[in-house]
Amino acid sequence: MSADELSPLAAVDPIDHLERAELEVEGRMPWSSNATFLVTTELDGVRHRAIYKPVRGERPLWDFEPGLHRRERAAFLLSEALRLHVVPPTIIREGPLGTGSLQWFVDADHREHYFTIHEQRPDLHDRLRGIAALDFVANNTDRKSGHCLLTTEDVWAIDNGLCFSEEFKLRTVIWDFAGDPIDPELISRLRALAERLPVDIAALLSEAECAAVGDRARELAELGSLPYDETGRRYPWPLV
Repeated sequence: MSADELSPLAAVDPIDHLERAELEVEGRMPWSSNATFLVTTELDGVRHRAIYKPVRGERPLWDFEPGLHRRERAAFLLSEALRLHVVPPTIIREGPLGTGSLQWFVDADHREHYFTIHEQRPDLHDRLRGIAALDFVANNTDRKSGHCLLTTEDVWAIDNGLCFSEEFKLRTVIWDFAGDPIDPELISRLRALAERLPVDIAALLSEAECAAVGDRARELAELGSLPYDETGRRYPWPLV
């Protein structure tokens, strides 16, 4: 399937499409630490692509329990709850290799990543600030530069499985906006999130992880600006 054949996100309901479409594995994505597959989706004559991450393809981690697909879904739901809309639509469903996350494929220019986007696209800086805020609340431990995908007019945050740990261990490349004020509307949404985590997010996390999300949302709202890395060590490796 060529890029020209991909249905734009606005043309269909992506969640409905992902939930009901037939899936066909095209192949395994290169350079992924866990088994990650590119699949073709087809529903009512509409075809697209998606990224499928089955649970059975996960490598064991000492600091995260099996089931990173739940964290991928929770990151999407958190992005929606905060009205940031920076994570591609993501669901959990059965696939050819069992249960896993299924995420709407972003047809991006893979020569670009966070560092090039930050340097060359100041029109997308608000979008990057939104990703920075999301990563703080979600406690993303692995926001590499290559996890920011550039389309013609937008930037999307992918690979969100290593999020929501109870212990704060944020690791991200997005520190250029430290000290920038947070939009008052986002502060209001952060406060609402701190008071009550949406049920669909809470169902995917442990009780302690849910409480930690609320604490981080409250902290960011009270700070009123994007945080600094006071340790100088909160970076993933490799950076890209």
